[in-house]
Amino acid sequence: MKEIYICQKAQRAMGEIEKVIIGKSRIIRQVMTAIIASGHILIEDIPGVGKTTLALAFSKVLGLDYQRIQFTPDVMPVDIVGFSVYKPEIGSFEYQKGGAMTNLLLADEINRTSPKTQSALLEAMEEGKITVDGITRELPQPYVVIATQNPIGSIGTHSLPESQMDRFMIRISMGYPDYESEVSMLKQGRVNVAIDQIIEKITAEELMEIRQEVEEIYVHEDIYRYIVTLANATRNSRNLDLGLSPRGTIALLRMAKANAYLSNRTYLIPEDIKQVFFVTAGHRVIKSKEAKIQRKANGDILKEIMKSVPLPKGNQ
Repeated sequence: MKEIYICQKAQRAMGEIEKVIIGKSRIIRQVMTAIIASGHILIEDIPGVGKTTLALAFSKVLGLDYQRIQFTPDVMPVDIVGFSVYKPEIGSFEYQKGGAMTNLLLADEINRTSPKTQSALLEAMEEGKITVDGITRELPQPYVVIATQNPIGSIGTHSLPESQMDRFMIRISMGYPDYESEVSMLKQGRVNVAIDQIIEKITAEELMEIRQEVEEIYVHEDIYRYIVTLANATRNSRNLDLGLSPRGTIALLRMAKANAYLSNRTYLIPEDIKQVFFVTAGHRVIKSKEAKIQRKANGDILKEIMKSVPLPKGNQ
């Protein structure tokens, strides 16, 4: 079947990226899951763990045009959306592309630029289009943003508010490589050489086909109710002041469908939801004062909630 063939190509694409991002197969799968679920990715981590390399590797293996914006306080919204320049020779204005006009955009250290510039990018992510001088332009499809934040050193930074964090389908942390993986990295030599050897495994057109197939994954009524029950449990938890929003439940469903697709299934099971719940919900909830005093982590709270919600009948 065509679906199985393309799914196998997606799995081979992840294998290709593992040649460069060593020992991070779980992270690679999470990013691939978010991409085929038509979502954007936020990576919160310290410098030097391979965030830029990860984004570049995905752009190459998926055959996507790639741009990187290093966010600093002087980056302006026009750097994101572009601007118009008057051309005397033609007697009219000509549009100059901004960084957002690409297939895969790495928004590096998004918390180091102004809220106004952040909003310009997040609006483009949400709408899939940009408006310059009253003219609306569609962004290229597929369109993926991988944004990074450095949690170390908060001077001069502007943390994303909860309403904007919600625009990212998942938030992940790459972390340090394990001992043997780091040894393998040293033996590998220069990372740029390894990236140059990455082969395109999926075309942009095939990625659009995959996204359509993910939408068609079958979901039983009990699974829909299981997702909403989980969301309600976060909203009613005494450990959380803010629970999962309706946008969050939609993201959870889309991620679960993508996870089922990568598992070679045309239907959803509760395990799909379990596998994506924490990376999809973790950045969409806010701890209560009581939970902060007790120093409870978001992940631990969500684990308690997951355990408290019974599985759908037939999946006990």
